[in-house]
Amino acid sequence: MSLDPTIPGFRAAIGGSRLTAPTDVSSDAFDLVVVGAGIVGLATARELLERRPGMRVAVVDREPTVGAHQTGHNSGVIHAGIYYAPGSLKARLCVDGARRLYDYCAEHRIAHERCGKVIVAVEPSELGRLDELERRGRANGVSGLRRLGPSELAEIEPHCRGVAALHSPETGIADFPAVARRLARDVEARGGRLLLGVDVTGMHRRAGETRLATRAGDGLAARHAIFCAGLWADRMARAAGADPDPRIVPFRGQYLRLRPDARRLVRSLIYPVPDPELPFLGVHLTKHVSGDVLLGPSALLVGARDAYRITHVRGEDLRDTLTWPGTLRLMRRWWRTGLGEMRLQVSRRAFVRACARYVPELRAEHVEDGFAGVRAQAVGRDGSLVDDFVFSLAGGALHVRNAPSPAATSALAIGEVIAERAIDELGLAGSSG
Repeated sequence: MSLDPTIPGFRAAIGGSRLTAPTDVSSDAFDLVVVGAGIVGLATARELLERRPGMRVAVVDREPTVGAHQTGHNSGVIHAGIYYAPGSLKARLCVDGARRLYDYCAEHRIAHERCGKVIVAVEPSELGRLDELERRGRANGVSGLRRLGPSELAEIEPHCRGVAALHSPETGIADFPAVARRLARDVEARGGRLLLGVDVTGMHRRAGETRLATRAGDGLAARHAIFCAGLWADRMARAAGADPDPRIVPFRGQYLRLRPDARRLVRSLIYPVPDPELPFLGVHLTKHVSGDVLLGPSALLVGARDAYRITHVRGEDLRDTLTWPGTLRLMRRWWRTGLGEMRLQVSRRAFVRACARYVPELRAEHVEDGFAGVRAQAVGRDGSLVDDFVFSLAGGALHVRNAPSPAATSALAIGEVIAERAIDELGLAGSSG
């Protein structure tokens, strides 16, 4: 779900969650500071407070609300675990995380639905890849998977057309910003503090203490730090002396949405068979907890890490992207794909045509503007698109360098993994006071 004011319920959704940071936090000393109040950072802080009661924990974020970036600017899908290599950490965390997330939403009455998903092959050439997705899903323990023919597909999605499909009834949707807000309340209920509107600009380690520099000039002192900084993860890690590889390169994902009178065209989630060489799943049609049906996203390289408007450019972000050797190698390899994404950006008709491969009745007059998100895509020096978790230990802190999709789905399980690493690698103990 996006925290975009054009989505119904936006203002009500953020009401009461806008917290102001203390004007002076320099006198506070914590056992642990978690930098980043997205869903992963909050889940990590909550897990550590469960494991180490009494530990003095603060969650710090530059924004005045929790979940302001990737957590709040996505399609809101709870993934079932179909796409990922069997035995991989991503596969395990997705399946486990989805189960936990459904339970968490039910417990706290957060909007969610097991609406199901169909992955649709529209051409015979895609059947081999569909076979592989089915094999992966079954190996990963995704329950209820079923192969569909054209007539069975029409029973689930009457307006969708394809030569075959894979149905995942366990795929669903949730209000991820509401999950983040609930996690924030859990952190506070366990004695943690939220310090929002505090922009961390750097860190140094001295005499067993980590000192975080902030934009306001006042530092935060902590025995240990964990960085779950998302779109700024690499910058924080480099400031602590970590290897610059990989680098975060921002990709903007644009969404359209169906007009209310056209929502009948989509009942649940309709996805393409993805290109196995890319971490992007392609444009799809997605039911949303707000009642909307979203179309997208595109995946366009942009000039700012918060480029929710296509024209928004930050010099530092653009310089980081263009001076990274991996960016040029990436562009050389995928220039045709890049041109296609540019076409989606400038032409609504091209965007709609891409989705109409799956729903032929779809027309340009059925859609209206939606919102945009920015994906923190880690790119290796060799131009590879990093599609797995990357951690660094630098400056006495643990840095989550890459937490790729399905990070929101997996957040409760990821928080457990990060907490275990922090306890082992940083030697976290309970409160010293």
